[in-house]
This record gives sequence, C-alpha cells and structure tokens, in this order.
Amino acid sequence: MTTTEDAPVVAGEAQPETTGPADDATSVATAVEDVARRAKVASRALATATRATKDAALHALADALVAATDEIVAANAVDLERERANGMSEGLLDRLALDADRIAAIADALRALAGLPDPVGEVVRGSTLPNGLRLRQLRVPMGVVGMIYEARPNVTVDAAGLALKSGNAVILRGGSAAASSNEVVVGVLARALEAQGLPGDLVQSIDRYGRPGAVALMHARGLVDVLVPRGGADLIRTVVRESTVPVIETGVGNVHVYVDASADRAMALEILLNAKTQRVGVCNAAETLLVHADAAPDFLPAALAALTDAGVVVHGDDRTAGLAPEGTDVLPATDEDWATEYLAPEIAVRVVDDLDAAIEHVRTWTSGHTEAIVTRDLAASERFVAELDSAAIMVNASTRFTDGGQFGLGAEIGISTQKLHARGPMGLAELTTTKWVVHGDGHVRP
Repeated sequence: MTTTEDAPVVAGEAQPETTGPADDATSVATAVEDVARRAKVASRALATATRATKDAALHALADALVAATDEIVAANAVDLERERANGMSEGLLDRLALDADRIAAIADALRALAGLPDPVGEVVRGSTLPNGLRLRQLRVPMGVVGMIYEARPNVTVDAAGLALKSGNAVILRGGSAAASSNEVVVGVLARALEAQGLPGDLVQSIDRYGRPGAVALMHARGLVDVLVPRGGADLIRTVVRESTVPVIETGVGNVHVYVDASADRAMALEILLNAKTQRVGVCNAAETLLVHADAAPDFLPAALAALTDAGVVVHGDDRTAGLAPEGTDVLPATDEDWATEYLAPEIAVRVVDDLDAAIEHVRTWTSGHTEAIVTRDLAASERFVAELDSAAIMVNASTRFTDGGQFGLGAEIGISTQKLHARGPMGLAELTTTKWVVHGDGHVRP
C-alpha cells in the first residue's frame, strides 16, 4: 500500500494532521471502506428512483443550500483566512471563495440539472436480430463515484447534483483548503436528501481522514466504481499512478489562443482578454498567446498594453518584446513558460511565422484541454480544427466556453482530456455506463 508520504499533496494547500476516529493507515482504510459500502447500498436505492424523485431532491438541495448561506459563508471565511495566511495565490483563493451570489448560482445550477433529461434508461441503440432476439443498449448508473479535488467547494455541490441525477452515490475528498466549507456543505446536502426520503449516504465526505483517506479511496476497487481527480497536475498524476480504481483523468489547462494573419483585430483582442482575465484561476483560462507574424505589428502593441492594464504579467519571446509599447514590460519567456498552467494573471506570448508554426507549438506544449483560433480564413480554421487533438477547439470564441454549463450539459464533474469513456466537459451522460438487455422467446444458441 502507498505510504502517507507518497499520497497526493495538493499544491498550495496546508496539510493538517489527520483527525477523526482513524489514526493509522489500516484503520483509515477500514473506515473508508465502510463509507464506500454504505455508498454502494445507498446507490442501489437511487438506481431505481424515478426522474420525479431525483428532480424533487435536486430542488430540495438547492433550497437547503440557499437557506444555509450564512453558515456556509462563515465556514468559507475560515478557509479563506487560513489559506491566505498560508500564501495561497489569488487565483486559487478566488476558486475557494463562496459568497451569497455564488451560493445562489450553485443552487441555480442544481435547479437547471433538474430540468435536464434523465440519462438513466436512455436507449443508446437497439435492434432485432434475424433470429428474433431483441437487443437494447441502455444507459445505467456507474454506481459509486469517487472525487478527489482541491480548493473548490462548488465542486462538492456539482458532484453531488450530477451524481444524484445520474443515479450514483458520490464519495468526496475535497482537500484541507476547503475543509470547513465542505464539512458544512456535505452536512446540508445529506440532511436535505434524508428529508426527501433518500439515503444521506448518497453524498459522503472522507476529508476527516486526510491524505491517507485519499489513498484508501484510490484502493477501494470493487466498492468504488470510478474515480475522478480534479485539480493540479501533481494531484492528477498521483491519482492516475496510484489508483487501483478505474480513473477518468481530468487534465490541466495549458490553453492556447492563436491570432491568425486574417483575424479581426478587435475581435481577437476581446477574445484574448476574456480568455485570460475573466477568471484567471480556472482550467479554461488562456495561458499562451500565439500571434501570426503578419498580424503581430498592429495587434501585439494594443494587446500587450491591454494585458498590462488588466494586471497581467507578460512572458514573451524576443519578437514580442520588440513590439511592446513604452511602459509595457515583457519578461523573457523560457520553455518553462510555454509548459506552464499559470492559474494566475500571467501569460506567455510568442510570435509565430505561420499557421504551421502555431500548430507545431500547440502540439509541443498543450495539455490537450482547449485551443482557440481567431481568423477570417475558413481554410485556416479547418486546418486548426483537424490537425490539433485537444478535447475542445474554439473558432472565433473564448476558451472560457469549455464548461459543462456553457455547453448546455448542466454542471460538470470535470473536463476530461483523456480519450477513453469521456472527453471534454463531463455531464450527466458521462456519469453513466451501459448494459445490454436481450429479449427472446425461448431462444437457445445452436
């Protein structure tokens, strides 16, 4: 078994001593297995629930969160104060923060989920064979979904809501940065479920077991059906490497915006600023700007000035620095900059000779999340779409749209950058699997 020292460590997060009834790896594993068994039992009750039952529960969860706003905000203030003292970046503090407006938006997302079609029971395909056997492939719940994530109390609610609607139980490990917030939120959700006649064990947290609890969750194969890590690169790599539970890998967002020679300059500037500055601490924020050499002389001076005015630190190549207007600083860019997901008001900028060079740069440095091209050249956009292999490609649109809510999927449990089972924003359908149902009339195989 992986030792505590090998367990996933959340970047920028204080790691408190493990608290609760378990004090060593063996007892923690036993405790987490008990949580998983209770989740498994609870999931069976939900698997046969009607859409009306699940939708009513989602509305009840939303109402309960709004009613508990003051309690949640007070707990969140404790987390924010501690993590600010620990030196957490402003971008991550923004991810961690909850206020009345954000809680209301989270509740609205649950209500929106209630309005979406129920994926459970959907017929993916079906046919009647020549021998008369009738086949249907149906969507069914996964069963028990585990989540390991960091500094994102909104993910606690998103995961609970998506799991509920798709017929799954969920086990949450939200990390110490949001410990106080998540403790209150999970309690509110569990009580609301019980008030609706559903098991409170459908939503459980193992935060009190610390990092050893995360390791135990990763090893709960047979009790946990799928594990979704959501957070920094170190956390995701650790979960993928250590887990014996099947993992859906969500990737970091080293996201690129490419301004082509034919791009409308005003459109390109608006897209760039939205992609970089609308929220800097999220995985779909732009981290690298590539500009065609023909567009650079009249686009980059304005773009660099606008980025500087927005408080963004620019790391650029020599050609970028040569086009910087007076009063705009450009730090020398290195390979580390091209590879970095800043999650902060910083961006790497490079002038490229042509579309081929832009595509090659993205292929070299991308994390496979989202790329954007701004262009009026149809052929250029078609090549960009066809030749790059990220989970989402934007044409003349901000990278900030790579989001389950923006895609009309409801809240998302994460954005997958892998290619098996799910890719891109993972909504309700991605939290289901399928089974075959075969109807015969005394058929036997010859």
